[in-house]
Amino acid sequence: MTDWLPMARVLRRSEAVAAGLNDAELARAVRRGELTRIRRGAYVDPTCGLSEHRALVLATAPALRDGSVVSHASAAVLHGLPLWRVDGERVHVTRRPPAAGSGSARVHLHVARLPDDEVTLADGVPVTTLARTVVDLARSASFESAVVVADAALASGSLSRGDLTGCLERMGAVPGSRRAARVTGFADGRSESVGESRSRVLLHRLGIPAPDLQVRLVRPNRSVIGRCDFGWQAHRTVGEFDGRVKYRAAEGRDPGDVVFREKLREDEIRDAGWEVARWTWADLEIPSVVDRRIRGAFARAGRPL
Repeated sequence: MTDWLPMARVLRRSEAVAAGLNDAELARAVRRGELTRIRRGAYVDPTCGLSEHRALVLATAPALRDGSVVSHASAAVLHGLPLWRVDGERVHVTRRPPAAGSGSARVHLHVARLPDDEVTLADGVPVTTLARTVVDLARSASFESAVVVADAALASGSLSRGDLTGCLERMGAVPGSRRAARVTGFADGRSESVGESRSRVLLHRLGIPAPDLQVRLVRPNRSVIGRCDFGWQAHRTVGEFDGRVKYRAAEGRDPGDVVFREKLREDEIRDAGWEVARWTWADLEIPSVVDRRIRGAFARAGRPL
């Protein structure tokens, strides 16, 4: 019933009615799973690949007051950045003073100075620039959540650490500026995933020395044994956030073959004189497990902390 509708990423009721549907047909489409209701009067095709929060932002943006700029977590989503444990229930919006208020059930309102050069467009929606978005989240979110976003922004190649520090300096002594400075100083674009960013934060909390990232181990002939997520040269240990094997398996290779090849790779790493510590998503929730595995690998290498 809905396959003849215009290919809109977010379908508004007015557009559906103009295309010949009525409210009863829209309700049936929702019940059948052909459409997902994002908010009153806005729907999305569940097969379009649009994240729930991105769809919510795009559905809400046309109803925002003039001068509203999508910001914080909502801007991060429009910029294509990953979020970890950040509020996604409401659309975050920044308005310039003298705007006031606390927003609504759908909108989280922030009131702040916002220069014109810190506003851009994403999906046709006014949104804070990438640097301002990262800094706003660094000021307001948890350290771990902010590092996930900052790492991904730096990894995109679209901005530098200097862009972040410059943005923060221009904001002056605003709430959360010290917290944001810690995030920008810690962020590293060599982190390649949410799991790796979270791992770096956990290692810091555990008091484990900061590792090198994306460490290449080579054979005597200079060919590459492998690239590891983390490495501690002084302790002859590499660390792997478990996820790489799953990604390789997802590419269509036989899972058994993937696991076997990964075992051979790890054996060669050990033969080269390195110990290996591995941890998973679940382990990140139990810091003592990660701590024990890394310190145990240091000890096996004969170079304990």
